[in-house]
Amino acid sequence: MDRDSAWELLTEFNKELFHLRHAVTVEGVMKYFANELGYAEEEEFWGIVGLLHDLDFEQFPEQHCIREQEIMRERGIDERIIHATASHGYKLTVDIKPEHEMEKILYAVDELTGLIGAVALMRPSKSVSDLELKSVKKKYKNANFAKGCSREVIERGAEMLCWTLDELISKTILAMRSCEEFYKDF
Repeated sequence: MDRDSAWELLTEFNKELFHLRHAVTVEGVMKYFANELGYAEEEEFWGIVGLLHDLDFEQFPEQHCIREQEIMRERGIDERIIHATASHGYKLTVDIKPEHEMEKILYAVDELTGLIGAVALMRPSKSVSDLELKSVKKKYKNANFAKGCSREVIERGAEMLCWTLDELISKTILAMRSCEEFYKDF
């Protein structure tokens, strides 16, 4: 599957700007981590996983990570993409554990990109370009801020990667900076 086919599939099931922007953000973050962690030859694959990870969320929120497997299998999509996208629902909607480093990254950054994005919107610049770890940590501690972004999932993701929470947040800020031009004005 190439990026154009993935985008076509995503937009078949997602119309809301918020969901499309989130998909593009996670795509860019995944591509960044592919390069940073020594998987440059798989950058597009990591990006497609990021782009499609919430394929079913807009139309089937109660069956998130379940329906997308059915949709993708019906279309003959690579099982590696199916497993990777479904695994970000581990202990939430599915029992598919993130195994590959790429799946652990997706699990860790999905919720975190939402939280970081919400912090950035509170800043005068409305950008991650000048965002620092301490600003995110301050908001992170406030359970009412971006309360839809599960701190438990973020922390479990950091543990899976054997990173501290500060490392995960710092690296994800850098990842979001690397692709902000693609999602900011989306």
